[in-house]
Amino acid sequence: MNTVVHAPGLTRTDLQEQDLRIAGYRVIQNRVGIGPEAPAVRHKHPGEEVIYVLEGTLEYSIDGRAPFTVTAGEALTVPAETVHSVRNVGDGDAAELATYIVEKDKPFLVIVDD
Repeated sequence: MNTVVHAPGLTRTDLQEQDLRIAGYRVIQNRVGIGPEAPAVRHKHPGEEVIYVLEGTLEYSIDGRAPFTVTAGEALTVPAETVHSVRNVGDGDAAELATYIVEKDKPFLVIVDD
């Protein structure tokens, strides 16, 4: 499970990973810390990402949509295989609880070079 993006200001704390009763899928849950200096890394996942913002203000860029801001206490879902990025647009640190429902035996996170 330890797929980690090594970048300044980004931390990922693994909370759980387990197979689901849905054949071929697993759930992964992380707490993602996003400091003001963190770069907006374009990436995708082999399944849905359900996000709950724990603290701060984050701007999400999801391909096919205009960028939008989400604050602590709000949630969103990123569709499977959809390229997206997040950046901290608040005054301090930010964090999200990210829950991934992804296909097994595929890379959990794929960085997209433009």
